[in-house]
Amino acid sequence: MAGKTITSDLYQDEYEPSFVDKWDELIDWEGRAKGEGDFYPRILRDAGCTRVLDAATGTGYHAVQLAKAGFDVLAADGAAEMVSKTAENAARLGVDLPVQEADWRTLADDVPGEFDALLCLGNAFTHLFTEDERVRALEQFHKVLRPGGLVIIDQRNYDSILDEGFNTKHQYYYTGKGVDARPEEISDEAVRFRYQFPDGGVHHLTMYPLRQDYLTGLLADAGFRNIRRFGDFKEAYQHHEPDFVVQVGTA
Repeated sequence: MAGKTITSDLYQDEYEPSFVDKWDELIDWEGRAKGEGDFYPRILRDAGCTRVLDAATGTGYHAVQLAKAGFDVLAADGAAEMVSKTAENAARLGVDLPVQEADWRTLADDVPGEFDALLCLGNAFTHLFTEDERVRALEQFHKVLRPGGLVIIDQRNYDSILDEGFNTKHQYYYTGKGVDARPEEISDEAVRFRYQFPDGGVHHLTMYPLRQDYLTGLLADAGFRNIRRFGDFKEAYQHHEPDFVVQVGTA
């Protein structure tokens, strides 16, 4: 990464077809469901949300689960390969799920109508590498939400990675058996993750290491209020302890 200019569109190249085909193996839908429990449906129902935009759908895990739970879901992603895989997974599972390609930076022009909630999960927001793009994306998130709607963003605990080094329990997110996911390069500007699969295949993703307080500040600046944080799905947590942090704000 040293000396290289990293753009926010890099993920579109890194999510090559052979990697996308293995993404569900990395996640392990059954393991993910066990780890998360009813966390997202409960938050959405408690806020009276029915129409949900999964803005970083990946291969469709959360969109499918929420649709099965009775929510009206639109699945979107900026990577065409992920959009195709989501549509394939939904069809295979018999779930009626609209899917489309959408860029967060122009989201209000890309998706129809207003939503009660917007999810940006899977550490996806860290694909944005400039503050201007992060600000623009959050403004767009706010724009597509009805007043009082929820934004929900998760991220790896980069505070822990940057301050204490990488250590993960793999209890909640990347639970695939025999899959190793860990950073290969770490700096304040970028973290490059290496994903190795049981068949020996290796793939990489490059992320911007968002700190928790920084994202909370961006959310507040974009007009979100009542911002809550959860560490590995628990509201009470030590700052460096969880693998992942979820932030929930109200438009």
